[in-house]
Amino acid sequence: MVGNKSAQTRALVLETALAMFRSKGYAKTTMRAIAVEAGVSLGSAYYYFASKDELVLELYRESVTEQRAAASKVLATTNGLAGRLGAAMHAGLDALAPYHGFGGAFIGSALPPQSAVNPFGEASREVRESAVEIFTEVVAGTKVPPFLRTQLPELLWLAYMGIVLFWVYDRSEGQRRTRTLVDGAAPLIGKLVSLSRLPVVKPLVEEALALKSRVQP
Repeated sequence: MVGNKSAQTRALVLETALAMFRSKGYAKTTMRAIAVEAGVSLGSAYYYFASKDELVLELYRESVTEQRAAASKVLATTNGLAGRLGAAMHAGLDALAPYHGFGGAFIGSALPPQSAVNPFGEASREVRESAVEIFTEVVAGTKVPPFLRTQLPELLWLAYMGIVLFWVYDRSEGQRRTRTLVDGAAPLIGKLVSLSRLPVVKPLVEEALALKSRVQP
């Protein structure tokens, strides 16, 4: 019973924080204000989330979980790398859609290397790996050259991160421009992957992959 109450309080703090981020903005929402709005003590709010960054990390985690669930349903009936990639990217944008209003603040919070919500940082490793697994599922069952298959999911995730950055600053209605970008980028990436088999292209791709491996931590 205590466990259920604890989970409910944690969920309440998170839900309240996200609602306030949307209505008041990230910068103007404090942990104290979240606690007051949620009807819990400040100590309780800090017990579950040590900072606003941790609240945003939880949002990141939940959005990835939602993206994966939605993408898996579509991937079960979709063939071809381009179609599968587009489905996964659109699922991610759908999951993030309610939080577009404070996307810029999210980016600002994620930029410091030590930030808990830096998508490339140690603190977010578990969520990042879960996100990359979505693109591992995208690649599964498609015709991808063996030399590229193991590294492609992470490369596709990096491409998706670029899409998300574009989405953050997209002020078109319903972020229509970002959706158009996905619809154009997914087939293009599919064609580039297909071309990587060609003898004239393969050495260039292998060189790029080797460079990526050298600069990774």
